[in-house]
Amino acid sequence: MDFIRNFPMFSVVLSLFSGVLCTMLSGKKARIYTIIYECILLVMVAAVLRYTVVTGEAFTYVLGEFPAPWGNELRAGTLEASIAVLFIAVMLCAVLAGQHYVRKDIDESKVNIYYAILNLMTAALMAMTWTNDIFSGYVFLEILTLTSCGVLIVREIGRTTLAAVRYMILNLVGSGLFLLGVVLLYDITGNLLMVPMQREIAMLYQDPGARVVLIMATGILTIGLSIKSGLFPFHYWMPDTYGWATPTSGAVLSSLVSKCYIFLLIKIYWRVIGIDIFTDMPIRNVLFVLGLCGMVFGSLSAIRAENINRMVAFSSAAQIGYIYMGIGLGGTAGFTAAVFHIMAHAVTKSQLFLTTPRLAAVSGNSLRFKNLQGCALRDPNAGLFFLLPSLSMIGIPIFAGFSSKLFFAMAAADRGGIKLILVMLVLAASSLLNALYFMRTLIRIYTPSDPSNERVRHHLDYNIPMTALTLANLAMGLFSGVFAALIGQGFSMFN
Repeated sequence: MDFIRNFPMFSVVLSLFSGVLCTMLSGKKARIYTIIYECILLVMVAAVLRYTVVTGEAFTYVLGEFPAPWGNELRAGTLEASIAVLFIAVMLCAVLAGQHYVRKDIDESKVNIYYAILNLMTAALMAMTWTNDIFSGYVFLEILTLTSCGVLIVREIGRTTLAAVRYMILNLVGSGLFLLGVVLLYDITGNLLMVPMQREIAMLYQDPGARVVLIMATGILTIGLSIKSGLFPFHYWMPDTYGWATPTSGAVLSSLVSKCYIFLLIKIYWRVIGIDIFTDMPIRNVLFVLGLCGMVFGSLSAIRAENINRMVAFSSAAQIGYIYMGIGLGGTAGFTAAVFHIMAHAVTKSQLFLTTPRLAAVSGNSLRFKNLQGCALRDPNAGLFFLLPSLSMIGIPIFAGFSSKLFFAMAAADRGGIKLILVMLVLAASSLLNALYFMRTLIRIYTPSDPSNERVRHHLDYNIPMTALTLANLAMGLFSGVFAALIGQGFSMFN
């Protein structure tokens, strides 16, 4: 069993190796290799999750021989392993379901490069999930930024090039702010490993002079990752970034990349700053307010969208608001709701982005609502796989989205006071707005238009991953208590 303790390191190294290897393979071989290696990776991280659940303990893997305060460490607990399983599973489904459009949208000579970039992105996702030192988090954060631009620009149309440039500029601003926060914390504490940093910060926070600097450093870190993850008002890059990428890229960027930035921020709050100190900081209330604003304004932007991909992208901005609202509520209940929503949104939004091009394909290759009428009848599978996650986003019981909103309401009830009132009002308003634009879309795509059109049939490479994502959504809705207990156990290991 102790050999499993090497798996977090293996997941990063194997992904880096796979990225290099795919550059030497043909496009078809790179695709097959990527699918096989991600299946192996899924087994590895699932084994780590089982190990941490059974033993009830987290473990640390030390890289190299550098002692604290400059060492590099990976840490695996129930929470990290759960997120790793989620990331790899969604990545695998996105690769399987989107491979048809990879061949269609990307020049044949560059398909292997595309899969190489995806594998390097997987390495960054794994490293940021497992990392136990803040500087390694920054290094792989930059790798994640570069690979995110790579999976955008590889499609080589004017829209993706412009979107990649905008995305790069905003993300570099966020990365610079994050690095500045890291430098400030290192200058204050003299440590880069998370646990020694937390011990130093706990002592320094008692000094009023040092407290101001700590709040400023934490605020700078938070702003940097908020820009990169798309918190209101930094969310207007999302429609072009997600909407014009090839479906696999759109699914990965919306479901995994933005969530990885938020998960790193959560780890910093718990493992570096300390949850008690973070609760005392005014930053929490700022995130709470911006999260509420994101929930409303993201939904309003989705309503105004005339393109189904832009609607789904602006909906992502609203869902990011939910997560930051949970962080702003604070406490184990608030963070549990936030992490549960990360999981729920990952499986739901990836399914939507992988399905919209199928609906467009039977509508004259148009994503505009006026051309989509009846497309779910012409392509019943795609219609069903758009319907089910849409119901989850609205918050219909038995789906993950309903359980997620219930957890937010319960976390707000623990807080009471004005926050309870605000959360309940905005949850109700956001759910109503979600219902408005998703039901409008569902009515449009299920309204008959031309009955003479033949129905489209899909192969298993699309149906199997879509079914897996649907089952994951239903499992999170029906057995939400199990997932919440898993997340709670992970947070208990942070202490």
